[in-house]
Amino acid sequence: MKSLMQLSALTAIAIAASGATWFLSDPKPTAPPICDPTKIKNDEICFDQIPPDALWIDARSRAEWQANGFPGSILWNLDPSEDPLKMESEGITKAAESKLIIVYCTSKACDTSRQIAAKIHAVDPSMNVKILYGGHPSILSK
Repeated sequence: MKSLMQLSALTAIAIAASGATWFLSDPKPTAPPICDPTKIKNDEICFDQIPPDALWIDARSRAEWQANGFPGSILWNLDPSEDPLKMESEGITKAAESKLIIVYCTSKACDTSRQIAAKIHAVDPSMNVKILYGGHPSILSK
């Protein structure tokens, strides 16, 4: 009987703790993080700093890009179901014609944009490639 009481107490504590964690956590932020150009990494850029002639590269899935990609952006992701050589070839060709390349993915925490930027720099380290601070939510908020 004592074991059953202890198990009930532990279960109640675990449920309360998980409920509090769920309530306090914010898995889907409603707004992108505020971008302060003086506090972001050197390879990042705020949406408001991007000139109109920049090349936009969407590193999200094809479905996301087709649904709400930045107008005029090209798709270049790491999805194994895509043709990586075709994407890389098209991306590098467009990038070579651009003064500034902006790569973005799903969120601020998404690393795919950095991987795509690294691929571009591997071909030509002099290309001006920036990661959109805040990812796609920064576009949606404008």
